[in-house]
Amino acid sequence: MPKAPTLDELIFSLKSFAGAMLALYVAFGMGLPRPFWAMLTAYVVSSPLSGTVRSKALFRVSGTVIGSIAAVVLTVSMVNAPELLVLAVGLWVGGCLYISLLDRTPRSYTFMLAGYTAGLIVFPGVADPEVIFDTSLARVEEILLGIVCATLIHSVVLPRGIGPVLLKRLDAALRDAERWTLDALDDAGTDARMRDRHKMASDVTELRVMTTHLPYDTSDLRWMTRPLRALQDRMVYLLPVLTAVLDRLSSLRGPDGLLPSGVTPVLAEVRSWIAAGADADPAEADRLFARLDRMAADEARQVTAGAGAAWGPATRLSLFRRLRSLLEIHRDCRDLRAHIATGDHALPDHLDPLARKRSRGVFHTDHGMALWSGAAALLGIGVVSAFWILTGWSSGSAAAMMTAVFTCFFASFDDPVPGIRQFLTYTLASVPISAFYLLVVLPSFDSFPILVLCLAPTLVTLGMFVAQPAVFGKAMAMIFGLGGTLSLLDTGNGDFASFINSTTGQVAGIITAMLVTRLCRSVGAAWSARRLLHAGWREIADLASARSVPEQDGFESRMLDRVGLLSARLAQARVDEDAIDAVRDLRAGLNVVELQRLRPVLGPGASPLLDRLLRSVASHFRTLSAQRPEPPPSTLLGCMDELLGAIGRLAPCSERDRAVVALAALRRSLFPTAALTEPQPSETATLSRRASA
Repeated sequence: MPKAPTLDELIFSLKSFAGAMLALYVAFGMGLPRPFWAMLTAYVVSSPLSGTVRSKALFRVSGTVIGSIAAVVLTVSMVNAPELLVLAVGLWVGGCLYISLLDRTPRSYTFMLAGYTAGLIVFPGVADPEVIFDTSLARVEEILLGIVCATLIHSVVLPRGIGPVLLKRLDAALRDAERWTLDALDDAGTDARMRDRHKMASDVTELRVMTTHLPYDTSDLRWMTRPLRALQDRMVYLLPVLTAVLDRLSSLRGPDGLLPSGVTPVLAEVRSWIAAGADADPAEADRLFARLDRMAADEARQVTAGAGAAWGPATRLSLFRRLRSLLEIHRDCRDLRAHIATGDHALPDHLDPLARKRSRGVFHTDHGMALWSGAAALLGIGVVSAFWILTGWSSGSAAAMMTAVFTCFFASFDDPVPGIRQFLTYTLASVPISAFYLLVVLPSFDSFPILVLCLAPTLVTLGMFVAQPAVFGKAMAMIFGLGGTLSLLDTGNGDFASFINSTTGQVAGIITAMLVTRLCRSVGAAWSARRLLHAGWREIADLASARSVPEQDGFESRMLDRVGLLSARLAQARVDEDAIDAVRDLRAGLNVVELQRLRPVLGPGASPLLDRLLRSVASHFRTLSAQRPEPPPSTLLGCMDELLGAIGRLAPCSERDRAVVALAALRRSLFPTAALTEPQPSETATLSRRASA
């Protein structure tokens, strides 16, 4: 059940209605052929946050213009071959959808709108191709008018900036990060830690998407884009670092569950400093850094050529390095958040490098699913258009338009069918309201103010529910249905027969999109989760096989994005083991990158051993990605023992210590139950479960 609307939701609805009526008034004044399209467009682009409206407006305008140009070119070229024209439009829509699904930023609107805008122009225009240029120009003017009017109203009248909302979300994410860290260091229950980790991964992904709108915001906080992105990048590191700390602590616990005596005190001090929050003393952090550095140096001196004896010191060295990184992340996040609160546009010297080396928001992309979604759009358009051509159905153009639109709208979902079905249900629910307006109310209006008064009760009421995420889709479906029906007045077809034909065409198009999607595009959350895991395994195999130094930032950003995507899907599928593997794989990939970076300093004694190890790692992850449940190479642990011995014989230096840390971490990622004192045989039981995913 929807909740009662709030004052903010009422204000949003009134602004949306004002933008729609302004667009309608100007369209009437300009003599545009479809004024109600301008009104409907204003509703489509409205959003409670003005920054989101402004961000998407530019890309929507670009997409509309590109789609209109494509519509003119395709129609003029193939007007005498309707079958080829339908095929060309289907390929255009599918191709644009494919590109849009690969770009998970507001830019994706450009490609999606370029796709189905061509369908919105071509399909109704084939009956009168001689005026296709005029029709295309009118559609562009109507759509742009709706975008401009909505953007103007939401930007000028009581604008609600995305900046304050983003800061609240950021503060909540920082609290979640601290809660997860404290739960982990307190050795809280697995369920609590898993819940915290899932929340953290989702927070980071959501913040990165929201930040893409910030440069277009109406608040002063749009100038804080750089520090916000830097802060998010630091939070990205928390997931692999904290899970690594947990893993090292688990490996160091004795049979009685207790940690070594030298670890417990420093762990308690780190926990106390993090628990202090914003009141933590920076000087205390510096003291902890110095203490962790001394403890790490002591462990580094104990790393010897004997591999079996060196894994204990190597693991403790890794723990102290990761604890230091954990402190640095929390310190940097607090410093960046405090700087944002000052409103100073210039970052301090010690924070500026964090903003300069960010990864530019690299997201996971799935070319296969994007291509399959584009093919589903092509198939749906082809099926409904074939029926239209063969039967000469007068409302076939409406069905083809709706199929193009709805195969695009929900393509980013694992299973688009529930969303399309809901839209269909509430489109049907809008039919009585639409009929009442079209056949009873509007034929009698003789002035624009009367029209506004007639539309206000319904549109303002529905607009309040558009602002509620839980019922957004339902309310928009009813507005969409009402706006589509009112557009019949534009063409002078506001009679009962035209209403029935138009409604039937819309419903048939939505049903076609739903059936085609169900047959060839719907997948489950568990299936998508497995696909994400396999994508990560393939990338790790490529990293281990690379002969040049790979980019760490891009891999880390993509893998963390995959963890966030996995968290949402595994929550639906009620599976959690794969999420554990995904984070472990993230750490494994990062350590592979670190070893690749350190190859030049390892010297001739260790480099051949590193090559052999990385070939084995690449082979293992390539086997997993090919869905072959084969055990890992039997020599993998032996390779690690030999490489640790070779690294231990190097002269002490920071690069040597980094190599020891990366190797120990990679060993723990691949063999989480291997003992630290003696070389162990391959753990086929541990990894065969992962291969079966």
